[in-house]
Amino acid sequence: MDFSLKLGLTPSSFSLTRRKFHSPINHPLKHQLPIVTPPSLKLKSRTISTSSGNPHLTVMAELSKPLDGLSQELNLIASQNLDHAPARRRVRSAFTQVQQQLDHPLFKLAPTGIRTEEWYERNSRGTEIFLKSWTPPSGVKIKGAVFFCHGYGDTCTFFFEGIAKRIAVAGYVVYALDHPGFGLSEGLHGYIPSFDGLVDNIIERYAKIKGRPELKGLPCFLLGQSMGGAVALKVHLKEAHAWDGVILVAAMCRIAEDVKPPPPVLKALILLSRVMPKAKLLPQRDLAELGFRDLKSRKVAEYNVICYNDRMRLKTAVELLKATEDIEAKLDKVSSPLLILHGAADKVTDPMVSQFLYQKASSKDKTLKLYEGGYHSILEGEPDDRIFAIFDDITRWLDSQCSTK
Repeated sequence: MDFSLKLGLTPSSFSLTRRKFHSPINHPLKHQLPIVTPPSLKLKSRTISTSSGNPHLTVMAELSKPLDGLSQELNLIASQNLDHAPARRRVRSAFTQVQQQLDHPLFKLAPTGIRTEEWYERNSRGTEIFLKSWTPPSGVKIKGAVFFCHGYGDTCTFFFEGIAKRIAVAGYVVYALDHPGFGLSEGLHGYIPSFDGLVDNIIERYAKIKGRPELKGLPCFLLGQSMGGAVALKVHLKEAHAWDGVILVAAMCRIAEDVKPPPPVLKALILLSRVMPKAKLLPQRDLAELGFRDLKSRKVAEYNVICYNDRMRLKTAVELLKATEDIEAKLDKVSSPLLILHGAADKVTDPMVSQFLYQKASSKDKTLKLYEGGYHSILEGEPDDRIFAIFDDITRWLDSQCSTK
């Protein structure tokens, strides 16, 4: 049930200096906490005699909390270092069949007949970017196109596979990519040297797709989730008339004053990020239960094995803070038709942030939906009936926008 959130809600307590998260879909500044608890590792070593007779010390990862139902070989594959794209691609390939068999509505009840395509392109910075599309089944009229921006630590190849199919079966071609440094795209895992770089990459890649002959005349929409919501907003702010509407799910668009790091801490963080930008120094706190209300979905999320699940890098933290400050200062310039969705019980990103966006945006066509009892991952982590109801809200809004074009 939708309801209007009362202004008396208290934001979740937070400190950038003591929380960190590794979520498939999350808000990297408000909570700094994991949505998915990855298998914990310990190292073991053994000495192997080589052909020359000299001993060789081999260090191997060993899962102390293996993923249920998987072989030791797959658990070892999941535990390897994922700093670079080739390793992430190997792991994804090894787990594709496993993920398709997971007990979750986005997998087991996924619509059939959806045509998919995967490819890589090099952007103007020379980084190889992974892209994927989902096209409606044959015979389904194509009404428009939806372009996805994923959240911090995430990939478009896990839960979003099911999300994309739900949108595609309603008559929309769906496109997605993995941001540089995340998922299957090149770049140091979890490292954001420039938030504007993420934004420019989205603009560049999606502009090329929008130029395809088959999309001529079709309305095009942005869909951004958590950090991806901030990316989508900045894309809109850079090219205000390039999109026919924006859908935001638990978007990262403002950091409340009472949850920002104190000025001395922020200053130290900025200085450190200049010296060792890639360092993983921010501590983590495991609050996985805050992301997924449905216990079964929370367990399934552990199989998103290529999500970034390590400590946040210093430069990444600074870039995310700067991005939210920039967005907050320009919310009144947001003019696109908006659909804003948020779980009312979300303690990862404060629902009042979405209400603040709704109030400040200058859009004449804007809708805010707050889902009673909903946690952060409302598209993946709610009970099945709630997930399907939210998809209905999304497709109804898309249909209403297309009917006016």
